[in-house]
Amino acid sequence: MAKKIYLGLAQWHHSKWYPSKSSSSTGLSVYSNCFSSVEGNTSFYALPSTENLQRWQEETPDDFKFCFKFPKEISHKQCLIHCSRQVSEFLNRISSINAKLGVIWLQLDANFTPADVPRLEKFLQSLPRDFEYGVEVRHLDFFCKDEIERRYNQLLIKHQVNRVIFDTRSLFAHDKASDSASVEAFQAKPRVPTHVIATGRHPFVRVIVPMDLKLAEQVLQQWVLKVGEWVDQGLVPFMFFHTPDNVMAPQLAVSFSQMLHEHCNDVEVLSIWLDDDLQSSLF
Repeated sequence: MAKKIYLGLAQWHHSKWYPSKSSSSTGLSVYSNCFSSVEGNTSFYALPSTENLQRWQEETPDDFKFCFKFPKEISHKQCLIHCSRQVSEFLNRISSINAKLGVIWLQLDANFTPADVPRLEKFLQSLPRDFEYGVEVRHLDFFCKDEIERRYNQLLIKHQVNRVIFDTRSLFAHDKASDSASVEAFQAKPRVPTHVIATGRHPFVRVIVPMDLKLAEQVLQQWVLKVGEWVDQGLVPFMFFHTPDNVMAPQLAVSFSQMLHEHCNDVEVLSIWLDDDLQSSLF
């Protein structure tokens, strides 16, 4: 029996991935026949409509998972305070496709410090236990391998919440790139250490690498070994792959999948777009 891992990208549609005749709606059906999950970043900016959720459910296989991000109104504007109405509205809305919900994750910016952890604990305590959750922090004090970080990890373990790991090492190790997408990524992405830990049953990893995918091989190999350990422990990881402009993100994810399959051949390997036209448009 194949061991389970969810692989995906930051989005299911990109203008460079599909022929011009393809629309974003058909993109999801093609995407989901290759990848098993997607980061739901659009929910950070606006709640998905009931109609869109229904359509997305119909366009995807039974085991596909959407990992929606908590809206920024909750995480950034309200800063986890006095937001019970917004949380209920968000969770009630996406629960219409409950069987296809993966990890629902909270992204906290660098202004959220260890001093704010009691606020996070209260927020986590208020969440219904019907869903899987993840939290990404960006303030550097959460990455000092000290008592502060230990207490933070223990909080997540206590609530069975997954610590979201954003691996930007490879990107910043090659920070001399001058193309516009890379320059924008250097400014927007957090330069934080990569501390690998599973605090819940769904380790949640986001990996961004340079435009030149050959520079990512060492990082990918490290993740192959770690993911192999996790699946052997019975955990079900979620892995999401990014590049500065995401044009080659599908190829990056497939490369990882092939490497992982060689290491653990009871993990299924991805095959890029089932449509030959789409495959030729990517490579």
